[in-house]
Amino acid sequence: KVLIKTDKGDITLRLLVEEAPGSVANFVQLTNGKYFDGKNFHRVVPNFVIQGGCNRGDGWGSEDYSIRSEFSERHYTEGSVGMASAGKDTEGTQWFITHSPTPHLDGRYSIFAVTEAGMDVVHQIEVGDKIISVSLIK
Repeated sequence: KVLIKTDKGDITLRLLVEEAPGSVANFVQLTNGKYFDGKNFHRVVPNFVIQGGCNRGDGWGSEDYSIRSEFSERHYTEGSVGMASAGKDTEGTQWFITHSPTPHLDGRYSIFAVTEAGMDVVHQIEVGDKIISVSLIK
């Protein structure tokens, strides 16, 4: 599990290790390296998603690598956590949490976690809100 501390409150995610092992490993490595700490949510679309993980803070940043897409039969529901991408096999550091079911994302974006607690916080997040820290928990 992962605890995301924001300036609006805490969000707890359950990682889907069996369904998206590469995406989870990438997210865990970034988390352990404190990559997300102090960054902001750069994109918020009401009734759709909140998005973070951009090293520039504007949605156009990335690192010098990408990971493979891991599509599954899982559907995007409220609280699904996916990897942002610019197409197949272009995922990296940016991720999003859905506000509501988003079937048009099914099979197009890797789902690597689900929100277990803090959906009320997800719904309060606005552009520019801080990700204070992201850490692994039991």
